[in-house]
Amino acid sequence: MMNRRQLLGAGAAGATTLVSSRAWGQTLNMGLPEAAQMDSAATQPPVRPSSGPDYNPVVTLNGWTLPHRMNNGVKEFHLVAEPVERELADGMTAYLWGYNGQSTGPTIEAVEGDRVRIFVTNRLPEHTTVHWHGMILPSGMDGVGGLSHPGIPPGKTYVYEFDLIKSGTFMYHPHGDEMVQMAMGMMGMFVVHPRDPAFRPVDRDFLIMLNAFDIDPGTYVPRVMTMTDFNLWTWNSRIFPDIDPLVVNRGDRVRVRVGNLTMTNHPIHMHGYDFKVSCTDGGWVPEAAQWPEVSIDIPVGAMRAFDFTADHLGDWAIHCHKSHHTMNAMGHDVPTFIGADKTALTAKIRKHQPEYMPMGTAGMADMGTMEMPLPDNTIPMMTGWGPHGPIEMGGMFSVVKVREGIGAEDYSDPGWYENPPGEQAYEWTGKLPDFASNDSPETRLTPRPASKG
Repeated sequence: MMNRRQLLGAGAAGATTLVSSRAWGQTLNMGLPEAAQMDSAATQPPVRPSSGPDYNPVVTLNGWTLPHRMNNGVKEFHLVAEPVERELADGMTAYLWGYNGQSTGPTIEAVEGDRVRIFVTNRLPEHTTVHWHGMILPSGMDGVGGLSHPGIPPGKTYVYEFDLIKSGTFMYHPHGDEMVQMAMGMMGMFVVHPRDPAFRPVDRDFLIMLNAFDIDPGTYVPRVMTMTDFNLWTWNSRIFPDIDPLVVNRGDRVRVRVGNLTMTNHPIHMHGYDFKVSCTDGGWVPEAAQWPEVSIDIPVGAMRAFDFTADHLGDWAIHCHKSHHTMNAMGHDVPTFIGADKTALTAKIRKHQPEYMPMGTAGMADMGTMEMPLPDNTIPMMTGWGPHGPIEMGGMFSVVKVREGIGAEDYSDPGWYENPPGEQAYEWTGKLPDFASNDSPETRLTPRPASKG
């Protein structure tokens, strides 16, 4: 069965309706390209180019690519700014604002040298704009409301048209009532592929947008006035354990592009590999200047891409290294109970609330296994199960799954990796060597107390 996007993509090459091109003028709906929609929260397969230079399309994690039509040599896209319902995770839905039925919005892909015409229809209750973050274009197309052009009123459609003069990874978002509209989820990625397919090619090209929300448990609408205390840290508006894995065939050359439109920086760390930083939103890093990392900090309003060769089989974590960003529904006023004796308190509370479960006296890991009642429309602070028990993560976390024999077009989850014999940590039940014992005279871990007498 083909979804609506696949049907549109199959017919995109032959669609050639004539459209009037005014920089930001109103247009008639009869001349618009069809506005593709997507209601699935799963990663959609990449869409191969149907016209122009060849390129290896990106894979938007838990997202999709917006189809286009060709009109007299111009690539035409249609974005619809509108209220959307986004499934952040199984059992939790947010009422957001986004594009084409989704937050984050669909990825736009084109090629260096293309001329693009992007129709933006506003179905929000207030005016909006679209800023093409990091792109070189005419001032009147830059999308800053009141400066570049008037805001797009509700019910109206404006046109942005410009040439793509450089390749790279860019973003799009409103520059009208920006605080509210971005806090409600209005953002997306714009990838411009090099015109020369031989320039820095990769086999798999993943795209991640970092965004964040403050949604109280039991509610659906983000709190737009939050400045720092967000409780849901997301990749493409999804939270672990419902962020899809990055599935890779052994030996593939892989690129991961990460954009950040949250209110803080994010050190993205990948296990099992080192990688080279290959691109910023300012442009490609010359190969001689690329630097090796295992973590790369993504500043606010910036993009970083890194490349690696998938030569280590296994399931490898990839996540933000700020520990609170790998948790869900964080309560910012929760006291620390480590070391406290809650026995008497628990007995008293259970007289009034029999299902009360004391937690936190030995750390918070018990939240990974406990199934306590939760308010509607929320998920536990840490959750997710792996092959050996609870993973105790949430938020900005996923897994890079490197396997043998993954087909070029296969991005389906291959399941959990089975470690070969002798390649998994295990419990030691024998005698410890002397150097590992604190009673050994060779041990100098801590100062020894002076002997008495």
